This record gives sequence, structure tokens and C-alpha cells, in this order.
Amino acid sequence: MRKRKIDWKQTIFFIAGLALIVALTAGFIRIVEELNESEIKNFDSAVYSGVSSFTTEGMTEFMKGITFLGGVKWLTILTAVAVILFLVFKKYSLGLYVLFTVALGGGFNWLLKEYFKRQRPAIEALVEQDGYSFPSGHSMGSFIFYGALAFAVFRLYDHTWSKVLGAALLIFLVFLIGLSRVYLGVHYPSDILGGFTAGGVWLAFSILVYTFIKGARPWRKLSSE
Repeated sequence: MRKRKIDWKQTIFFIAGLALIVALTAGFIRIVEELNESEIKNFDSAVYSGVSSFTTEGMTEFMKGITFLGGVKWLTILTAVAVILFLVFKKYSLGLYVLFTVALGGGFNWLLKEYFKRQRPAIEALVEQDGYSFPSGHSMGSFIFYGALAFAVFRLYDHTWSKVLGAALLIFLVFLIGLSRVYLGVHYPSDILGGFTAGGVWLAFSILVYTFIKGARPWRKLSSE
């Protein structure tokens, strides 16, 4: 009986993915453990002081625009558009992947907020925002949506530099969204880090599940998804 050849690249990818999940989970747990400690409070205070020192009318309007790109309404619209386009072009599995990754990720964020119940910063915020503070929904949601979208694009196209550039721009956008939440005074910097790490865990997990189900290398362009 012919032995099945081991795909070492795929094996390494899954090992790296699991290692990333473990590392991000450990980072999230470390943040949680430090939430009420003086060290994280000093970190939050120092970062907020640095960010708020650049407050101007023009910068405030810019940050309001950036934070909108990570809001629930906008991400919901973009998710719907992306899913519809994937379905129209018969990329059914990618459409379902984006839909379930974003939707379940949003539910995951809600559960975390309800569990930790951290109050928002006791400062005069530049925008109105209700709900709990940790982890940041904007940071976690944008990390998951834009990350899932980047992964889908990686699956569809072969142009390496275009994919790298697109991923870099999306990473920068996610960073700006997180920064805008601190600038506007509605989140502690530790909320942002919590959102990024929790979002990273969920995104990495969803990618591993998708590639396992599809049984193909995540970097390979496929004719049918």
C-alpha cells in the first residue's frame, strides 16, 4: 500500500498557527491579570498622555473618521457586501468563512465585555460611547474583519507584492483604529491590546479551521473556493 506523502509546509503552517494562538492567548491572560495592577494603570496613563498631547481640531475629525471604519455599523455593512460579492462570484466557502468569522467574533467580544465588565475611562471623551470597555470592540472587530478579508484575498490572488502591500495597509488601518479609540478617550490602551490579542486568537483559529476543512495550503490560489 502506497504511503501518503507528508506535506511539511502545511504541517509547519498548522504548528505555527497553534503556536500563535497559544502566544496570543497568553498575552491576553497576562493583560487580564494586570488590569487592576499599578503597572498597567501607569502604562494606560502614560500612553493616553502621549496620544492626547497631539489633540487638535483637525486631528480629532481625522480620528473620528478612522474610528468609524471600525464601528459595528460599518463593519456589518462591509461584511454583508463582501459576502454578497463572494457568493455572486461563486466563492461560496470564502463567503461563509467571512460571515461566520466576523459574526461569531462579534459575539465573542460581547461575551468578554459582559464577563469583565470594565468601566470606560473616567475622562471627558471626545465622542459618546456606551457599554463596557474591555476588550475594545472596535479593535477586536476590525482585527477580525480586516484580517479575514486579507486572508480571503490571499486565497484568491497570486500577486505576492500586491498581497503583501494590501496586508500591510490593513494592519496599519487596524492600528489606527485602535489608536483612535485611545485618542477619543473611550478606551484605555490596555483595552486596545486586549482587543488585538483576543481578535488575533479568534482570527488565527478561524483560519486554521478553514484550511483544515478545505484540506489545502492557505497560501495557494484555488480555482474554486
